[in-house]
Amino acid sequence: MTTRTLLFDSPFLLGFDHTRSLIDRAAKAAAEGYPPYNVEQLSDTAVRISLAVAGFTPEDLAITLEGRQLTIAGKRDDAGRGEQAFLHRGIAARGFVRNFVLADGLEVAGARLEHGLLHVDLERPDLERQIQRIPITTGS
Repeated sequence: MTTRTLLFDSPFLLGFDHTRSLIDRAAKAAAEGYPPYNVEQLSDTAVRISLAVAGFTPEDLAITLEGRQLTIAGKRDDAGRGEQAFLHRGIAARGFVRNFVLADGLEVAGARLEHGLLHVDLERPDLERQIQRIPITTGS
């Protein structure tokens, strides 16, 4: 038996299957713990996602945007790093895929790898563009 809310099962909310899918996907992504990340509000129109990716190079990382889903993936190629004998290995070297669902109007402004942190900046370029006045015509 599921305890999921039935909010989108109302007969008055038609065509929200996609929204329900986005919420389910976001809930699943929130349960994943690696790599750790922060989401920071930089301004009224800007947000930054920062992921802890120590040991990854820009070549090991990929950022893609498909529809409204932002995917950040990392895959280390340890073949060229030589054989290392660790006495303790606390820095994770496993691959990862982390997904974020972006709101309409939110765009990726850029990405930067700095001191083991991958920063992905998101912007909502024009807040005024979100309000659209619809002209009313008369039937003749």
